[in-house]
Amino acid sequence: MDRDWGAKPGGGGAASAQNEAIDRRERLRRLALETIDLAKDPYFMRNHLGSYECKLCLTLHNNEGNYLAHTQGKRHQTNLAKRAAREAKEAPVQPQPHKRKVSMRKTVKIGRPGYRVTKQFDPDTKQRSLLFQIEYPEIEDNTKPRHRFMSSFEQRVQSCDKRYQYLLFAAEPYEIIAFKVPSTEIDKSTPKFFSHWDPDSKMFTLQLYFKLKPPEANKPPPPPVPAPIANGTSAPGVPPRPLPPPPQAPLPPPPPPQGLPPGAPTANPPRGLPPGQGSAPPPPPTANGPRPMPPGGTPPVPPPPPVGSGTMANFTPGTRPPSMMPPQGFQGQQVHGQGGHPPPPPPHMGQQLPRPPMS
Repeated sequence: MDRDWGAKPGGGGAASAQNEAIDRRERLRRLALETIDLAKDPYFMRNHLGSYECKLCLTLHNNEGNYLAHTQGKRHQTNLAKRAAREAKEAPVQPQPHKRKVSMRKTVKIGRPGYRVTKQFDPDTKQRSLLFQIEYPEIEDNTKPRHRFMSSFEQRVQSCDKRYQYLLFAAEPYEIIAFKVPSTEIDKSTPKFFSHWDPDSKMFTLQLYFKLKPPEANKPPPPPVPAPIANGTSAPGVPPRPLPPPPQAPLPPPPPPQGLPPGAPTANPPRGLPPGQGSAPPPPPTANGPRPMPPGGTPPVPPPPPVGSGTMANFTPGTRPPSMMPPQGFQGQQVHGQGGHPPPPPPHMGQQLPRPPMS
C-alpha cells in the first residue's frame, strides 16, 4: 500500500508529538478563556515587549495559554496561599457586630380584646386628650401589654393619609389592635402622657395629650382676588388697575381785589379749570368796554373817584388815560417821536420806480 500505517486517506499523515502538544495547548487556552476573565486577574500583566507576566510569581509567559497553564500549576497555587495567610495575619481584628436573633413565636390567637376610648378636654390648657382602656382577661402570665405609634405610610391595610397616624396595642395571645388618631404632635411630658398596667383587673390604661397648633395655622385664608374690571381682564397674579379719582366740584372764582369795582378787569384773569372738573367761569369783560347789565335791569352806580393827586387822580373808567411821560433812551441817543426833530423821510418816498424790463 502507498500510505503509512495508521493514517487515513487525505489525512496528510500522522501528526508528530510536537504538533499534538501545540494543538492541545491551543484547545485548553480557548476553553480557559471561556471560563476565566483575565481582565479581572490582579496578577496578570502585559509588558512593553508583548509578552505576559505573573506579578505574584514574577514569571514571564509568551502567550495567554501559557499564563493560564501557570495559574493552574503548583507554584502559583502555593504563592496564593502564602499571600492569603500573610494578609489575614496583618489585618487588624475587628469586633463582629452583635446580631440579636428574634424568634417569632407562633401562638394561637384567641381574638380581639375589649376596649374603651374616652375623649377629654382640658379647659385650662385648651388641649384635647384621649384615654384608652384595654382589657386582657386571658393574657399570658408574667407579661405586659405593649404599645407603639405607627405612621400612615408604614401600614399596608388602608390608603396612606398624612393627616392620621395609628396607635397599636399588642399582648399575647390576643390579636393586635390599632386606633386611628390625628397626626398632631403628642405632648409626652410626664404628667400628661402615662401608661399603667393593672395585673389584678387585667386592664391596660394609656392617656395622651395633643399639642396645640401654632397660631399661624388657625388664621383664616386670605380673601379671594376681586373680579377683573368690566373694560378688560387682568392676568392671574397681577393686581387690578386702580380706579380713576372721582370728579371734583368746580372751584369758586377768586374774590376781586380791593379798590376795584365789581366786574372790573384784572391784570391776571383766573386760569381755567382742567377738563373733566366742571365748566369754567365766563371770561371777564374787556378793558374799557360796556359792562353787562345786572339781572335786575338797573345800571350799577359808578364808583366814586379815587382820592389823591397825580396823573391818575381824575381818571374815570371808560375814558382814555392822560398821556404819560415818554420813556428815556440810552445816553447820546434820541427816541423817534420824542423831543428834537422827526427823522427824515426815505429818499424815494412818493416816487414811482421804473420796472425792470422783462427778458
